[in-house]
Amino acid sequence: MNLLVVGSGGREHALIRKLAADAPDATIFCAPGNPGTAQHGINVPIGATDMSGLTRFARAEAVDLTVVGPEQPLADGLADAFIALGLPIFGPVAAAARLEASKSFSKRLMEECGIPTARFRVFDDPDEARAFAAELEPPLVVKASGLAGGKGAVVCADHSEADSTIHDLMERATLGTAGAEVVIEEFMTGDELSLFFITDGVEAAALAPARDHKRRFPGDLGPNTGGMGAYSPVHGTDDALIERVLGEIVEPVLAGLAEQGSPYRGFLYAGLMLTAEGPKVIEFNCRLGDPETQAVLPLLEDGLLEPLLAIGRGGALGGWRPAAPTRAALTTVVVSGTYPGKVQTGLPIDVPADLDGSELHVYHSGTAFEDGHLVTAGGRVIGVTGFGSNLQEAAARSRAGAARIRFEGADWRPDIGHSEIG
Repeated sequence: MNLLVVGSGGREHALIRKLAADAPDATIFCAPGNPGTAQHGINVPIGATDMSGLTRFARAEAVDLTVVGPEQPLADGLADAFIALGLPIFGPVAAAARLEASKSFSKRLMEECGIPTARFRVFDDPDEARAFAAELEPPLVVKASGLAGGKGAVVCADHSEADSTIHDLMERATLGTAGAEVVIEEFMTGDELSLFFITDGVEAAALAPARDHKRRFPGDLGPNTGGMGAYSPVHGTDDALIERVLGEIVEPVLAGLAEQGSPYRGFLYAGLMLTAEGPKVIEFNCRLGDPETQAVLPLLEDGLLEPLLAIGRGGALGGWRPAAPTRAALTTVVVSGTYPGKVQTGLPIDVPADLDGSELHVYHSGTAFEDGHLVTAGGRVIGVTGFGSNLQEAAARSRAGAARIRFEGADWRPDIGHSEIG
């Protein structure tokens, strides 16, 4: 069997590692991949958004299934291109991927489907946006409508910060066209939760719940990032909660998309706030989260390939449900010291040869090989996932592992999971 994973981050490293464990005799390609994915498969020099290159490769290598990691190729229509050529692919078509690609589309669909979420309005005029923001009690949230690499949502402590954020997004275009339209919404209080579903467009199966830490510094302080760490499972997220999310959130959004002629098939990420009134949607994403994937997938004792292959070939989930995890996992992300600001790349990395093993996984995110040496190639460099019978054990292993990753300016948060560990 030939498999292709599209992407080059820690999420894709976790995906390819899990698929390699599920199908040890399969040939697994990763486009473009990274030094970590090369440990479990074959990297090919094709960009994640190179639609023609990916389709040509999949046809030439008779790829049995392509699994798409990041959101941009899906928003660009990679799944549409594969389906048009009869090539099996796991991931939603572009019209369905608008759930993530357009916050305005997503929020309006939630409103139409009666899905619980924060009160909001959408604006393409900065003056009107500022006027509405002034009506809301701070804190409030300003979101770029388009794709912004997980950095398009700003929690504004007061109206002055909201005004400056609107100015930055809409008038200074700090996020390019992603901020030409903004969503302004009420701030929700509660605990955040990441729930990932595998869906065929009608039926959906939940993976283990996770919680990530987006703030850069300990104590959940500082700017938002793509994610400084995550853990799974999450205390208090029982079967009753997951069934409620399925009934009140996931099934309605799938039905709404199907009614629009855009059935959703792939990974569906529901970013939730557990409020006093119940779970409410912060946002939907059309892929797995990073770094949550690095904590969730290693806990999956069931085979991941089976449902992905069935759906990717046009079939149904067929009642597949994963068993609840029997262990805990916690991921600490080692980052460049100046992240999320401008970072220096090309710095030599030392990863001890004995670090990766049964109780600790090392996932490459922003790494590369230069002249045969492992070097930094991004802000989030390496994720270190520890495992244990409980979260405390997993955290201790993850933090000890993170401390052994060495490069100039390396930094990491020593408090991932603090709300449960203390």
